[in-house]
Amino acid sequence: MTLPHFPRIPLGFFPTPLVELPRLSKVLGGPTIFMKRDDQTGLAFGGNKTRKLQYLLGDALNQGCGAVITAGAAQSNHCRQTAAAAAKLGLECHLVLGGDAPDKPSGNLLLDQIFDCRIHWAGEHRKGEDIPEIFEELQAAQKKPYIVPYGGSNELGTLAFAEAAHELDTQGNHHLFTHIVFASSSGGTQAGLMLGKKMLGKSYQVVGINIDKAETDGTYFDRHIVSLANCAAKLVGLEHEFTDQDLTLNSDYLGAGYAVIGDLENEAILLTARTEGILLDPVYTARAMGGLIQMIRSGEIGRKDRVLFWHTGGTPALFAYANGLDLARRTGKGFLQAPG
Repeated sequence: MTLPHFPRIPLGFFPTPLVELPRLSKVLGGPTIFMKRDDQTGLAFGGNKTRKLQYLLGDALNQGCGAVITAGAAQSNHCRQTAAAAAKLGLECHLVLGGDAPDKPSGNLLLDQIFDCRIHWAGEHRKGEDIPEIFEELQAAQKKPYIVPYGGSNELGTLAFAEAAHELDTQGNHHLFTHIVFASSSGGTQAGLMLGKKMLGKSYQVVGINIDKAETDGTYFDRHIVSLANCAAKLVGLEHEFTDQDLTLNSDYLGAGYAVIGDLENEAILLTARTEGILLDPVYTARAMGGLIQMIRSGEIGRKDRVLFWHTGGTPALFAYANGLDLARRTGKGFLQAPG
């Protein structure tokens, strides 16, 4: 697979590891589970947004921009990696964060402050609603700002995950995966994997576990993902029109809402940690892994399937959500309850 040339700045360590999770697979009674470790990309404790930022900030530098603006929740993994990348590249960074300033920063917010970015608290707005005003102020100050979209999810961010699908293919073609499962929140990761799958001619299912009930830019999330895939397809010259038939978005595990930690997330965090020594974050990967666990238990994913879980990172948020973790959740010899 060949992607057209776009400005791209190296920010992480690639390829990220592809590992098998035999103990987790055994506890769940099959299928064979693998994990793509994008929590190991290396930029500010890692995460999948590093892939997108390589393209997005490459574009910013190519345009001669001196500042970047992006938005997210107070514990945004995307904002933390954007702040780190901006520091590395000598760009002024502005983060528009939902909520109000806490008395004491922790998790990703602490890291944002270490990277010396400018934080603008936006109350109920966590998806960049206040960016235009800040953009105008920076323009007036001759900073030449660049807007990094929410979650890094536009056509360029989507291309990064088409490239990631190619990276996976060079590592795991012999594994013959039946499913790729991951957290889907801003759309670029899922759209990129859909595009990469089409370009590579693969048959695995690309299964996004929906993390957030909110719409994106006033558009239903499923339509947003399909639109991203089509826009990116045009960039690479792929003559394929993505439709709802190409999309598998599972919204069964939204629970009590975005960033609300429940039994599903608690079990996923502790089961993955206690069987494989791998940490998940409480908002994204724990909800996605919890969804995968339930899909296995229900038989939606069969025992003979070969599943890849794409770990999109976010583990610094564990420290900010410590009060929501049920560390006493134990059965038997200390492991969580396995299915009967």
